Amino acid sequence: MVFNALTIAGSDSGGGAGIQADLKSFCAMGVFGCSAITAVTAQNTQSVDLVYPIPPNVVSAQIETLFADITIDAIKIGMLASTSIIEAVSRAIEDFKGPIVLDPVMVSKSGAMLLDDNAIDALIENLFPKASLLTPNLPETSRLLNHEQYSEITECAKALLDMGPNAVLIKGGHATEQVCSDWLMTTHECLEMKSDRVLTKNTHGTGCSYSSAIAACLAKGDTVKQAVQEAHDWLYQAILHSDKLRVGVGHGPVHHFVHLWK
Repeated sequence: MVFNALTIAGSDSGGGAGIQADLKSFCAMGVFGCSAITAVTAQNTQSVDLVYPIPPNVVSAQIETLFADITIDAIKIGMLASTSIIEAVSRAIEDFKGPIVLDPVMVSKSGAMLLDDNAIDALIENLFPKASLLTPNLPETSRLLNHEQYSEITECAKALLDMGPNAVLIKGGHATEQVCSDWLMTTHECLEMKSDRVLTKNTHGTGCSYSSAIAACLAKGDTVKQAVQEAHDWLYQAILHSDKLRVGVGHGPVHHFVHLWK
């Protein structure tokens, strides 16, 4: 049986992140992917040169049309760009009962802003309570917590958990230690997952790919803990073999299909 996952996110013309990375990740995990595009970007491995938000009613129409025909087993939400799009997405998925992975995309790998500052409160208010899992990286965690300082990463995860999501995964890729750690916090436990840090510049789209792979596993019926662990192991291999790809001269993508071709 094949399951279906929906990504609601921005398009990356370079193919390494956003909708393109999400659909590749769904496929790599054995799940059929559908998409609702929230923004079109002109970008490559070096820069984001343009961001064009899609009108909110068009975003809603994409989601509603899919729901009218296709059984969606899980949703991944990525780049939303603005308050109006956040509110439109929130309304469109109001009656969805399956798992939702919310990746609070704010800044691209090249440093371009992908979420308006005034939209953060709307993101927290409208979508955090709907999220089965929130997946911020370290800079996003700091921004969501208004740059408040905590002595332990588990305290950050707990503070985010208190904002409404059922679980929080803080991704440690932006740290500098030789061992890279991710922290999964639920109401019952806190799990640290470790892997050796891979020395490569080809890490464009890692956050998108990770959250989408988790959503795909949830679509297949995994628990959050199982989904995160499976996606974590897959992403490590995708990063480990990323240098075998030749995509641009900047931050290249991970190798989504390393298990199929090298």
